[in-house]
Amino acid sequence: MIRNDLRNVAIIAHVDHGKTTLVDEMLKQGGAYRENQETEDRVMDSNALERERGITILAKNTAVHYKDVKINIIDTPGHADFGGEVERILKMVNGVILLVDAAEGPMPQTRFVLQKALALNHRVIVVINKIDKPDARLGEVEDEVLELLLDLGANDEQLDSPMLYCSGRAGTASESPDEAGTTLEPLFDKILDYIPAPEGDENGELQLLVSSIDYNDYVGRIGIGRIERGTIRKNQDAYICNYHTEAAPRRTKVVSISQFDGLGKLPVETATVGDIVCFSGAEEITIGDTITSLNAPEALEFVKVSEPTLEMTFSVNSSPFAGREGKFVTSRQLRERLYKELLKDVSLRVSDGETTEEFKVAGRGEMHLAILIENMRREGFEVCCSNPRVLYKEIDGVRCEPMERVTLDVPAEYVGAVVEKLGRRKGDLLEMMPVGTRTRIEYLIPARGLFGYRSEFLSDTHGEGIMNSVFEDYQPFRGEITRRYTGSLIASEDGVTTRYGLYNTQDRGQLFVGPQTPVYEGMIVGECPKNEDIAINPCKEKHLTAIRSSGADEKLLLTPPVIFSLEEALEFINDDELIEVTPKSIRLRKKILNNELRMKEMMRIRRAAAAK
Repeated sequence: MIRNDLRNVAIIAHVDHGKTTLVDEMLKQGGAYRENQETEDRVMDSNALERERGITILAKNTAVHYKDVKINIIDTPGHADFGGEVERILKMVNGVILLVDAAEGPMPQTRFVLQKALALNHRVIVVINKIDKPDARLGEVEDEVLELLLDLGANDEQLDSPMLYCSGRAGTASESPDEAGTTLEPLFDKILDYIPAPEGDENGELQLLVSSIDYNDYVGRIGIGRIERGTIRKNQDAYICNYHTEAAPRRTKVVSISQFDGLGKLPVETATVGDIVCFSGAEEITIGDTITSLNAPEALEFVKVSEPTLEMTFSVNSSPFAGREGKFVTSRQLRERLYKELLKDVSLRVSDGETTEEFKVAGRGEMHLAILIENMRREGFEVCCSNPRVLYKEIDGVRCEPMERVTLDVPAEYVGAVVEKLGRRKGDLLEMMPVGTRTRIEYLIPARGLFGYRSEFLSDTHGEGIMNSVFEDYQPFRGEITRRYTGSLIASEDGVTTRYGLYNTQDRGQLFVGPQTPVYEGMIVGECPKNEDIAINPCKEKHLTAIRSSGADEKLLLTPPVIFSLEEALEFINDDELIEVTPKSIRLRKKILNNELRMKEMMRIRRAAAAK
């Protein structure tokens, strides 16, 4: 059976190349809205964090109708840290729309997602987006896309992929760069003509591969996947199988079925081959499971998701301020929340730490883990986090580390500073080329070499630089890299900061706190320009006397403190430091809060290093 009335397609691209904006226009022109219905930009970015940051974090399903054909569209994340979402979603579709910015051209994540699509032999429609940009370079970008396809080993059919020229914001597409489009009809027509229709045996035994998980307070866990064989019915008894485990099939019941239609879900009684469906009733379902009929419990193979490259330690908040701002503060609650995240994030790994209050959490990158921490703090959790560390591998007896392919777009006058800093961090220069008035630099650098560099990069390029990175492979360890050349200013006692105390200590370095801020012993309140830690007392008060000094009436002017975001805090802290994250605050602190105990531990480490 060939489903000519259906197409399943995913939109893939580098971050900020316009996927979600294009989906907005496809929904409008695909009849998802009434004529008088109010619409909003980036409607698929429904998560609060996605709207705040302007990026897609979770893959979303929607569907439009065109010429009596239903087109299931999956909007995927563009950031490299959420590549696991893209990898598993590609199992649900028969083809992809590759979006490329008309000015930037193919970027690191473009290479990553395209490589995954080509490996599954998906057909590709190349869409050069944002052609109305003043700095668009259509001819050069076309050549770069073809070079990328050749470089990734595309077959002959994929090398002949059709190319469209589009403005997602204006909702236009055309087949020629010289011809201005008026609607997205050329794109819809190309999807119908070029993307294969789903096919399979609708009368065979049921096989449905679960590629995503949703949750609803009323019905519990919801499985999302495509039917590969047979037909699924409401209230049908079925088995849950998994190709990668030897566990016996588990019996379950499909209580309800729905399909995506526009921005909502449409309840249905049955669905057949090629349909992407949501179903409830299977409480123990996880990503990668197969729903099968009772007569033939045959599991389908699930895509092998790339392994994590970074690890952090999450622990119970042990600071003197613990429990003041959060609802969930115990190790049991923290453990339950972290292991629950594994059910819907296939690229995350969680394991128990050295103590009952610690957990090791491994992910794709700093952004991946920072989003998890941000979600947890908004839910009411208090947690302490270590700095990220890379996961090493032993390959043929050689210690290897993860390498990142970094692409930097910088104004020409700042190239020298960028090259110097990346060379110091063990980076290898791969390519340097002019792109308009800017220079594009490509480096291969150890993942740990990028820790703490993003803020430096923005300073070196006066905020005009653009940096993107994606995991490349594992290579032999490149030697020690100094992450930070500065120390910390540490509060020496508990209390509330005063203007007088901060004024007398701001000459020691850049402060992170302002007046009337509660602090505790061991909390980091600033950055010392020297590579050493200094204990200070920001709570010191001016003693009143009967003698009037000459400067008594002068105002105490304070330099505005630096307020870190979560990602900036992760980049800043050293191995002996932690981030205390609560629903209302982000504080930096030392692992050992007591000054005397910390000095003793430091001396012990130095003696051990000298003995070696």
